Amino acid sequence: VAERVKLWPFLIFTAFLTAFIYPIVASWEWGGGALDSQFGFSDFAGSTLVHSTGGWAALVGAIIIGPRIGKFVNGQVHPMPGSNIPLAALGTFILWFGWFGFNGASQLAAGTFDDINSVAIIFANTNMAACGGVLAAMILTGILYKGKVDATMAFNGAIGGLVSITAEPLAPSMGAATLIGAVGGILVVLTVPLLDKLKIDDVVGAIPAHLVCGIWGTMIVAASYGNNIMIPAADAEGAIAPSYLGQLIGVIATGVFVSVASAVIWFALKATVGVRPSEEDEIAGMDKSEVGLEAYPEFS
Repeated sequence: VAERVKLWPFLIFTAFLTAFIYPIVASWEWGGGALDSQFGFSDFAGSTLVHSTGGWAALVGAIIIGPRIGKFVNGQVHPMPGSNIPLAALGTFILWFGWFGFNGASQLAAGTFDDINSVAIIFANTNMAACGGVLAAMILTGILYKGKVDATMAFNGAIGGLVSITAEPLAPSMGAATLIGAVGGILVVLTVPLLDKLKIDDVVGAIPAHLVCGIWGTMIVAASYGNNIMIPAADAEGAIAPSYLGQLIGVIATGVFVSVASAVIWFALKATVGVRPSEEDEIAGMDKSEVGLEAYPEFS
């Protein structure tokens, strides 16, 4: 929703998202919630509980707020390139590095050899999934765009690969982790033009990388366990193994709840304080109109 949303409504929405929506969704799985205990839903570090939750909120916000001025005109899509590709690359690498803590720390233990070995496996699989996402995005953009490798697609391919492996970074082999990440990179490249066709303006590609890849990473968990059953079933010890149906139930429940809750908050903000600046302020730039400083004064 960047470049066409007011600062304070955005911060208010973020407060509601992190204080209420995220904790409710997480409670359904982590700590023996209903999705876990009744359906065997498994999401190790949050492909759905974290990433697709943010993705659903982003999708609803982008639809309600609408596209940036000039993005879609007379049925044509007008690309608005990023202003600082090196800084975007740096941000990607910072996220990539931080993901080792994000996934590795979700092991929640480091006191035994097995725990430390598991953390090492998680690190390796997390890194390989990101590599798979980058390479797949680079190769596919090269094929689709006449040999041109889109750097921004490559960056989001890395993020898509990381999101894809987050639901289960321990069980797969490194080869499988690479393939899971590669599919994430492919999904990013294919989803970006689809959003344009739907007239949904996603400035940073959050919906492809976090929502679409979050769903993909969650659904493939059952295969990571070598389990292809459709119906959740308990084993001899009473634990319910991940199944495609159980994973799908978790994805749908999260999508419905987050979308409805986000829509209520966005519409409430729109009806009260307003979420969109004036056309004049938006064209001048949200940095100047909302913060009082220009990010790039040399171009004024």
